[in-house]
Amino acid sequence: MTEPAGAVPETRGALVGRRMSAPVMHGYFRPRILGAWRVPASGPVILAGNHSHNVDGPLLMGTAPRPVHFLIKQEAFVGVVGWYLRTIGQLAIDRTTVDRAAITRALGVLDDGGVLGIFPEGTRGEGDFSSIRAGLAYFAVRSGAPVVPVAVLGTAERRSRVLKALPPVRCPVDIVFGEPFQAGSADGRRTRKAMDEATLRIQDRLTTHLAAARRDTGR
Repeated sequence: MTEPAGAVPETRGALVGRRMSAPVMHGYFRPRILGAWRVPASGPVILAGNHSHNVDGPLLMGTAPRPVHFLIKQEAFVGVVGWYLRTIGQLAIDRTTVDRAAITRALGVLDDGGVLGIFPEGTRGEGDFSSIRAGLAYFAVRSGAPVVPVAVLGTAERRSRVLKALPPVRCPVDIVFGEPFQAGSADGRRTRKAMDEATLRIQDRLTTHLAAARRDTGR
C-alpha cells in the first residue's frame, strides 16, 4: 500500500498504538521510567532514542508520555504488520534513498504539533550514538522542534531462553528522558554547514545524556 506524499498520520492512531503498547510493555518488562516530565506537554517534539534491540521502538511507544509517530524502515511494512503500523500512525521510510514522501509526512507531524520518534543511528547497533545520521538534524532545524534525548537501557543485556530474539520476561529496563534542546543555530540558518553543525551538536547532547543515564541507573 502506497501512502499519498502529503498524508500526515493522525494523532489518534498513535494514541491507539500507545494505549495498546503500554499494557503489553509494562506486562512483559519491568520498566523504570525516569524524567518523562521533561517531555513538553504540547507542541512539536522530536524524541531521539538509542537503538540496541528491536523492542526499543514498541517499548518507547508504550512508555512515552505522549503518542509518538516513529520513522520505521519500510521493510517492516509488510502484510498485516504493515497495516497495523499504518493504523497506529507510524511512518514508513526508504533508507536507501532520499524519501521525500516520508520527509513530508514527518514534517507534517511536527507542523501539527505532534511527536516524531527517531532512532538517529539509523539501524540497530551498539546503541551508543557513536554514529548518527543527518536526518535528525534536518527535521530539528527545519521544524524548529526541540529534541528530547532518550536512553533505552537493558533491552540487549540478556536473552530469553525460550524466545532468543527477545529479552527475558520481566526483564528490568530503564527509559530515561533528557532535557529538551534546540539543535539549530541561534540565527536560524539552514545551510549545509548549519546542518553539519547541528548534527555534531545533537551527537554531543545525546552521548552526554546516555552517559549520564548509565551513571544514574547503574547500567
